Amino acid sequence: MATRMSTVARFSLLPHDQTFFDLFVEAGKNSVHSAQLLDQLMREWPDAGTLHQDIVEAEHRGDKVTHEIIKRLNTTFVTPIDREDIYGLATQLDDIVDFTEEAADFLGLYQVEAPMDQAGALTGVLVRSCEALAEGLANLPSFKDLDQYWIEVHRLENEGDRISRDAVAALFTDAIDPIFVIRWKDIFGVLEEAIDATEKAAQILEGIVIKNS
Repeated sequence: MATRMSTVARFSLLPHDQTFFDLFVEAGKNSVHSAQLLDQLMREWPDAGTLHQDIVEAEHRGDKVTHEIIKRLNTTFVTPIDREDIYGLATQLDDIVDFTEEAADFLGLYQVEAPMDQAGALTGVLVRSCEALAEGLANLPSFKDLDQYWIEVHRLENEGDRISRDAVAALFTDAIDPIFVIRWKDIFGVLEEAIDATEKAAQILEGIVIKNS
């Protein structure tokens, strides 16, 4: 009887609050939405309508979700996964949307006349990487069969690296105007950072699963 009571007591201490998982799902969906908006912006620029403002609003939504996760983290005694993983995953998801907004800002700041094809290729990779990550986040509570998602994000990060390298090489090979080179090198750099942030988030996801399997 004592053993049974101690077992019940131990399991009663385990957290059942799903709010962190729900917030991660919300953040993942927002990253997908932001990436899709940027992809559309990159393909329609400069006739982009309100797309840039839509991306800004998505970034604000991401900030609110991140703030809610950190606020809950600071007020929750027992969390469903390690505290450092919650914080790390939240900040990486926030970084994805921040870099997405920064790329959109650069188009206007640098007065880009027309996007390069490689930029559209990179935003396409970003969309697919965010989608894979968001699917992994949606299935996180099970802690099972998630390797397919981080493997896909890693594959896409490698694809993004290749596109970015080829794009920068093309700049120095074909471009005559040094200002054009500087502008697009910056844009390619921030797009690569957004894709890298998805991989970092996927690596945290992998660590969470390993710890809880």
